[in-house]
Amino acid sequence: MTVKDMAKELEESQIVLCTVDRIRGTIVFVKIEEYNVEATITFSEISPGRIRNIRDYVFPGKKIVCKVLKIDPRGIHLSFRRVKQKERQEFNESLRKEKSFKALLKTVLKENAEKIIENIKKDNENLSDFLEEIKEDPKILEKYLQKKDSDKIIKILQEKKEKETTVSEEFSLSSKNPDGIKIVKDIIKKATKDYPDCDVSYLAAGKYLIKIKSRDPKKSDQQLTKIMEEIDNLASAEKCSFNSERT
Repeated sequence: MTVKDMAKELEESQIVLCTVDRIRGTIVFVKIEEYNVEATITFSEISPGRIRNIRDYVFPGKKIVCKVLKIDPRGIHLSFRRVKQKERQEFNESLRKEKSFKALLKTVLKENAEKIIENIKKDNENLSDFLEEIKEDPKILEKYLQKKDSDKIIKILQEKKEKETTVSEEFSLSSKNPDGIKIVKDIIKKATKDYPDCDVSYLAAGKYLIKIKSRDPKKSDQQLTKIMEEIDNLASAEKCSFNSERT
């Protein structure tokens, strides 16, 4: 697919899932998953300020969520740092729901699943949104499936009980201030003080993992979003380096 073709498919500010392919000089080359096309990210669009080690942020094989900055004759230009925390988490949640829905279709429809999924995607750009629509109006699914298969899928969706799930996110937080360690600890403490069910663990130098367990994944996802936004705001106020990615 040419850049000209992509201009018809992609839009500026669109959020896309990418896989890092290689790093050359100060350019990160990635593949946009859904479109199977190459794009680039300059180091300045990975993180603000000086990057000491780019592999602290990206490395070949890593999947990252990016925002389309510009499409021109030279190629597709993306940004990693301009994806807001809420945008990243909503996008990841949408991917999770889509993956779950595809798995359900394959379980029920067996070898016919791929063709049905393709037909659904022709009419519905986002499978996650389509899933929410059929929960509200199950008859929509009968447009693509025989009634007996549609009824089976709807029954599974209705009977499915939410088990305790864990939402988690890795993040890096550091400060060049002489009291940097204390500043980082204070930021984490302030951001999580209202959420007793969350747990933050130390992974490596400047890297942490935050987890929230709940029987209500939507609620815990919202809580995690608020916590990470608060860390981001506090880090900016303290001039700390901050980066995160949902696991």
